[in-house]
Amino acid sequence: MHFVKEFKDFINRGNMIDLAIGVIIGGAFSGLVKSLTTNLINPLVGFFTGGGNDLDSLKWVPYKHLTFRYGAFLNDVINFLITAFVVFLLIKIISTYIIKPKQKAAPAPSDELLVLQDIKKILADQQKTTSTQTTTTADATDSQSQSASDK
Repeated sequence: MHFVKEFKDFINRGNMIDLAIGVIIGGAFSGLVKSLTTNLINPLVGFFTGGGNDLDSLKWVPYKHLTFRYGAFLNDVINFLITAFVVFLLIKIISTYIIKPKQKAAPAPSDELLVLQDIKKILADQQKTTSTQTTTTADATDSQSQSASDK
């Protein structure tokens, strides 16, 4: 019973469903490419090669009993190139617009940099302390001079 539960969990994962959808769409796309090749590209190639509407009729006969039927191979090559080009475009679009490239994390600061930052902080704190003491001393001096002038 545990095996059935594991299989059910495996099937219900998002990746498995995405894979199934990809296979179905790939099958439909394969039919579309085959139709494009058979109905549009093959007649054009046949027109330029002097053959018929079907590339399967293209053959090379070097000897009387030796025949190379290269038309079917050309048909498969054209199907492959169309499919590969469309897959390339899809991956390019997905990687450019949908999947954002991950930004690399900033490297950890070196020990020297950390020490320098600590020194800078200490100096800034000392400067604030001395400026506060100077301001307090100046205020005290101003108060004494005002009280002396009031007398």
